[in-house]
Amino acid sequence: MPASPEARRQWVDSKLIDLLMANAMSSLISAALALPVMLYLMAGEVHTLALVVWTSLLLALLAYRYRMIVTYRLRYDSTEGTTRMDFIRRYGWSWSAIGVLWGVSIGLTFLQASVPTQLVCGLVVLGHGLLSLTALSAYLPVFRCYTHALVVSVLLGLTVPMLLGVVPVMGLKYVIPLIFLLLIFWWWLHTAGQRLHQVQRASLELQFFNQELIDSLTQQTRASLRAVATKNRFLASAAHDLRQPVHALSLYADWLATEPEMAPDIAPRILQSTRAINELFDSLFDLTRIDAGNYKLRLQHVDVQQLFADVVLQFQPVAAGKSLKLRTHARPTTLWADPVVLRRILGNLVSNALRHTHQGGVLLGLRHRSDMLVFEVWDTGVGIAREHQQAIFQEFFRVSQHQGTEDSLGLGLTIVSKLATLMGYQLALHSVANRGSVFRVMLPAYTQTGKEAAENSRGVLDPAAMGVR
Repeated sequence: MPASPEARRQWVDSKLIDLLMANAMSSLISAALALPVMLYLMAGEVHTLALVVWTSLLLALLAYRYRMIVTYRLRYDSTEGTTRMDFIRRYGWSWSAIGVLWGVSIGLTFLQASVPTQLVCGLVVLGHGLLSLTALSAYLPVFRCYTHALVVSVLLGLTVPMLLGVVPVMGLKYVIPLIFLLLIFWWWLHTAGQRLHQVQRASLELQFFNQELIDSLTQQTRASLRAVATKNRFLASAAHDLRQPVHALSLYADWLATEPEMAPDIAPRILQSTRAINELFDSLFDLTRIDAGNYKLRLQHVDVQQLFADVVLQFQPVAAGKSLKLRTHARPTTLWADPVVLRRILGNLVSNALRHTHQGGVLLGLRHRSDMLVFEVWDTGVGIAREHQQAIFQEFFRVSQHQGTEDSLGLGLTIVSKLATLMGYQLALHSVANRGSVFRVMLPAYTQTGKEAAENSRGVLDPAAMGVR
């Protein structure tokens, strides 16, 4: 979303203050170099006490401004926004003060010192006025404070000494033209500073808009890359999920080709595997809607023993091919769940267990606890080291030293994690390297709320009263 006008204004003001402070040191150095020259010329020609007071105040203010510059570079240079505005509010008075002190030098010398001294002091003050165009116009409030203080103090320096009788009245013929010229200079300085400030502000606003455009293009590029990655994950997920049922189907087909007389026994299994493939296709296409947040679960009563039989039918050829035992253990239970999603979760866990088990077997079971139901997949495989037990749920992650990962895309456990989160299930793992693993899918009581119980699910939920038998 585009930034608000207030945010844009704060960012531009922050950058303008940074430009202001970038020129502060050069202004300080020019003032420090001009002061000895003026003191040399004014000494002996200006009232000594007034000169001492003016010099002391100017030196103290220059030292204070040096400390201000150092403070900005240490504390505020790396910050932006309102923090720099606080800095200006704290130190802004120093620009007005320095303008007043430079203007006072005209009152100390006008018609009191020699003409060369008056000329040099006038040129110094004029130079500081012109220097403010480049040094201070970046931040208009400071520029106005400085120039107003400088010009007003010069006006007072020209008129007050005559009113107090310090200089003769005959000097009035010089004062009036000088005041007129000073007012013209004031108007010109203010106009030029404002225009220069507008140029600098417009440049920074353009920079801000360009950065917004770059950020927008970057976000769109990342969104496109994420879309491509999502497509790749979808294709990889489809390949992963379809490999096992297709492999089982090919084994049954080979069995039927070698032993045609077994057709009555094999045909139902081929039909069941084909049905599983179709269901997986439907489920894979539904995966694209999970990330979009509009995936609709098809909750219904699921017979656990029939669910286990389907999983065994799908993976028994794989287990037999590796001389492994694939067993199940569950008492008669009916769940409230999406059967396709639940079959995919358990199927991926069993597939993962068979892939990494080379002797012994795999056990798929269901435990009944007081507050939840727990599916467990035990294996006697290679196990998972502690440092990998979090990473295995990441996409495309494979433990390189494990046998059986060569043909794995590293998506099985990722799919399990995503689907478990979708269903509101909890996933747990306990594994010991070289001894085996157990994956647990825990179904809290609230996930077993049936259609009738869902309308009255404010109290403590009892699985026995919510469709779990």
